[in-house]
Parts: sequence; structure tokens; C-alpha cells
Amino acid sequence: MAVSASKFNTFTFFKLPSAWWCGVRLRHIDDSKAIVTVKHKWINQNPFRSMFWAVQGMAAELSTGAMMIAQIEESGEKISMLVANNNASFTKKATGKITFTCEDGHLIQDAIAKTVATGEGQTLWMKSVGINEDGVVVSTFNFEWTIKLKKK
Repeated sequence: MAVSASKFNTFTFFKLPSAWWCGVRLRHIDDSKAIVTVKHKWINQNPFRSMFWAVQGMAAELSTGAMMIAQIEESGEKISMLVANNNASFTKKATGKITFTCEDGHLIQDAIAKTVATGEGQTLWMKSVGINEDGVVVSTFNFEWTIKLKKK
């Protein structure tokens, strides 16, 4: 994979500054899995002394989107990507360091292959689970990504 975590974090500084300033950081990426962390602090808190749900969403989305970006880049094709839908569930207050992991990278390869072969857009759902430092799930996010070939 050509995209490294450090290069991607530099990308977030310039292209996703709100995520960067809130502390969202890509820690690991390969073709099957991405890991993103974010730590609860003053800038990303809600009035209930825990992490604002939208900050959790940024971290969760990045764990899915980073793999999408990397695999589209690897394909060499001109493909657009967009989140069409998402849902989330919250099961515990998010405090401390939260680690979001997505292990759905294998779905991206299939979707890219289908859109290139058929010329038709594809959709895929990817899940990211946020776990606190005690190993307890605090939130689960699902993102419906759409991809399609860009017009020439």
C-alpha cells in the first residue's frame, strides 16, 4: 500500500483540519484494516464531559475512508467516492483514548473491480468500532460508501 499513516496525517492537516485539530490520527493502514485514534480533550468534548459524537464520527469515517482513498489510488482509475448514508450506536461515554478499527478493506477491492468492469457505480457498507482504553466498545459506526468512475 502506497499510503502511509504519517503521510495521511499530513493530508488531514491540510484537507481535514477540523479532524486534525480535534486529535484524529491514522495509526495503521493496509489493504484490509485501518486503525484511527482520538483522545478526549477540551477541544472535542461535549457538555457531559465526554467526547462529542461528531468527533467520534470523524475518526470512524477516517478509518473507512482512508482505505477507500488508498485503494482507489492504487487502482490507477479515476474514481469518485462519497458517503451516502451512515448510522451509529453509542454504548458507553467516550473518555480517554478511543481507537476506531475498520476491517472491511476487502470489500473495497470488489467494489472497485465491479465499477471498472461494468462502468456502473457501486455501494458498500463499512463498519468501524470504537473501543476505549479498557477494551470496552463505546460506539459503532456504519458508513455506506458510493463509488463511480469519473467521466472523461
